[in-house]
Amino acid sequence: MELKDKRVLVVGLGKSGVASALFLKARGARVTVSDTKSGDELRNEIPALLDHGITVETGGHGERTFREQDLIVVSPGVPVDAPLLEQARSLGEAVIGEIELAAQFLPGPIVAITGSNGKTTTTTLTGEILAAGGLPTLVGGNIGTPAISLAERAKAETVIVLEVSSFQLETIQTFRPKVAVVLNVTPDHLDRHRTFAAYAEAKARMFENQTDSDFAVLNADDPTCVAMGARRQAQVFWFSRQKEVKQGAWVREGNIVFRDGRGQREVMQASEIPLKGAHNLENVLAAVCAGALMGCTPEKIRKAVRDFKAVEHRLEFVATIRGVDYYNDSKATNVDATIKALESFPANIHLILGGKDKGSDYSVLNHLLRQRVKRVYTIGAAASKIESQIVSSKSGGVEVIHAETLETALRKANAVAQAGDVVLLAPACASFDQFKNYEQRGQVFKEIVRGLE
Repeated sequence: MELKDKRVLVVGLGKSGVASALFLKARGARVTVSDTKSGDELRNEIPALLDHGITVETGGHGERTFREQDLIVVSPGVPVDAPLLEQARSLGEAVIGEIELAAQFLPGPIVAITGSNGKTTTTTLTGEILAAGGLPTLVGGNIGTPAISLAERAKAETVIVLEVSSFQLETIQTFRPKVAVVLNVTPDHLDRHRTFAAYAEAKARMFENQTDSDFAVLNADDPTCVAMGARRQAQVFWFSRQKEVKQGAWVREGNIVFRDGRGQREVMQASEIPLKGAHNLENVLAAVCAGALMGCTPEKIRKAVRDFKAVEHRLEFVATIRGVDYYNDSKATNVDATIKALESFPANIHLILGGKDKGSDYSVLNHLLRQRVKRVYTIGAAASKIESQIVSSKSGGVEVIHAETLETALRKANAVAQAGDVVLLAPACASFDQFKNYEQRGQVFKEIVRGLE
């Protein structure tokens, strides 16, 4: 892609927007950035952009700003059907996302990982497996480091491991992973995608540019993933914790086994996985597939998995206070992630739920709440909806306490929890009502917990 003297508009000044703007300017483009946030809200981002001669528009998108651009690069948080973007397309202007921009400048193979849950853990683990296997590896994408930021450091032999979201996949054109992994597809982001079918279709775009020399890695236990596998051009490898697969990774008599055209080999014992929860077994199986397909030996894969530490904000143990264990799963931003968190503990859970609703159905939690949860503490904008959908103790369900804030929820839980109980933040919601992101929410949780000791 030739960028010199091209007029390029970057829409949205999150991490990926800033990184895209600086990358484009360094390659000679005439760059403008536009964001609906005020200049005061973006005071940390604006100086670096102005220093590089980038034009900055804040407080809204001007209609004229979108005209006569050679290229528009959209940040993931900006809806692809926004009227100004639709208008730009109708005028023949190219509209892509940051992940597509990066794909055109990354010279080596890409291992891309998506799914409703487990993306960050699997992406991080896959990066560590490849590095342990002796491959030069860079990790980024939705995990925190924008993919475009890796382009400067990547060489032809560098393997790029990317966590990719459905929002990012909506704006791809040529993005083509060597290995594309879909971990699972359960309802999420329905406030943006509107229907589950549209959300699943966005996830399936991972495979649309692959050829028969590439690999698709899919969850054989997930019906939506199984449907995806039927229409792939790439070679399909499966992972399953419930059954044997034709090619891919599964568990046989407590051992993780990988099979491809060269036969099958045992990788490690499932009991050696240092992470809690059955969902993390699935994450490891997916990472085993990705590592093996990129040429890593079972010995190297086993060592990387055994040495792996849990990702921050993902079922992260924080402290034990008077016999009560506190776990931070702030990254459980949808109902299915909360289900997986609850399944990781047998009983006696004090569960903190709430935040910004994403169009979710919280009633599906009721069965596990009755089985494993002592009390639910609701917080944030979604609290009333959650309270209306979960069965309270008055109707044979769980005790529900309206806490409003995370600090109030923790202090109420701390006052009544007994030795052997678990206090779990697994909110099933986005964080944007009371926090900047899920990381800040998890950090605040940890700070408050440490203040309880």
